[in-house]
Formats: sequence, structure tokens, C-alpha cells
Amino acid sequence: MKKEIDFIKERNKRVEADKAWELSKTRRVSIAVMTYFIVAIFLIMIGIPKPWFNALIPSIGFFLSTLTLPFLKRFWLKKVYRN
Repeated sequence: MKKEIDFIKERNKRVEADKAWELSKTRRVSIAVMTYFIVAIFLIMIGIPKPWFNALIPSIGFFLSTLTLPFLKRFWLKKVYRN
């Protein structure tokens, strides 16, 4: 029984760490930066003018998509999620 409890506690720690990583600013910024460089390289390869500037659009779009939008979340919880 103690072995099972210890296993569950360890699993919960891993799940909590994974959740913290998913919500971390470090993860969001890292993905946005990687997106920026990958898109910029692609734009250079296909000959688009101002690739370093144009690569900002998808990176900013990704970052904005990760915002929690508290007012929208409250609305959703109240009107849609009715648990």
C-alpha cells in the first residue's frame, strides 16, 4: 500500500512539473523565439523581402495566442463551462 502511495505521489510531482512547464513564460518565449528564427530562415530561402521583420508576425501571433485573457476566461467559465 505504501509503495502505491509513493508511486502516486511521484507521479503527481511529475504531472505538476509538466503543468508548470506548460504554463511557464520561459516555454512561451522559447517557442516564440524559435518560431521567429525558423520563419525568418524560411523567408530568406524563398526570397521574401525583409525576412527578419516579416518573421515577427507569426511569432507575435503565437505569443498572443498563449495569453490567458482573464475576461474571456471568466465569461467562458460562467456561460459555457457550467459544471
